[in-house]
Amino acid sequence: MTFTKTTEQASKYEHLEKMSVHELLSNINQEDKTVPYAVEKALPQIEALIPQIVDKLKLGGRLFYIGAGTSGRLGVVDASECPPTFGVPFDLVNGIIAGGDTAIRRAVENAEDNPTQAWIDLQNHKIDSNDVVIGIAASGTTPYVIGGLETCNQNNIITGCITCNAGSPLALTAQFPIEVVVGPEFVTGSSRMKAGTAQKLVLNMISTAAMIKLGKVRGNKMVDMQLSNVKLVDRGVKMIMDEISVSYDEASELLKKYGSVRNAVDNYKN
Repeated sequence: MTFTKTTEQASKYEHLEKMSVHELLSNINQEDKTVPYAVEKALPQIEALIPQIVDKLKLGGRLFYIGAGTSGRLGVVDASECPPTFGVPFDLVNGIIAGGDTAIRRAVENAEDNPTQAWIDLQNHKIDSNDVVIGIAASGTTPYVIGGLETCNQNNIITGCITCNAGSPLALTAQFPIEVVVGPEFVTGSSRMKAGTAQKLVLNMISTAAMIKLGKVRGNKMVDMQLSNVKLVDRGVKMIMDEISVSYDEASELLKKYGSVRNAVDNYKN
């Protein structure tokens, strides 16, 4: 397989600084429209990975995302959204970024170039063979991510990856590679753009589909969501109203009494 770093190919657009704001926005939008089609082509690869995740989580395992820069930040975002959305423990889905939490807000020099650090970071979480590790790297060449997956493979830990270049070293390392080939970026090499969008879409699919298969959604409702603010409490009350046809006040009392939409509905029916 030939590896071509398509995300770093020259943009077909030239002299961006001479474009009007309207032209800039229109052209970026045109490029963004191609991303869902690239994700669609990768659906069989995504489908192959998700059952592996579900099976391990059912056995008490955890899901880890590892990445650097934008890719690492996207993994942290997806992991952090799982507990409030699906009511799962905070350590079930974990995002690890090269350079540590400081790198979430500002770049940490050379953090992504250390091929042994990801395994050290994973060991801090007592990683074992019940877990699944997904490496995220638009280029597919990040040493931090590749090194982490290589060591996971050696320790009988299931590995996947999300990359935006075909035939990359990362894809060849992962047991379950996901390659979303988005092509050159509007600003050459700026993988925070189409590649970042593609990675976010795939992460949405992975975590949402896994949680649904784990029973964390009923119908199309987040019945286990954490009631952490007024908006979510109101949403929970309305979910209960839809399920059991009670008034807003009655639903509110049920939610206060039982602590979750699922428990309120199940106990009311019983």
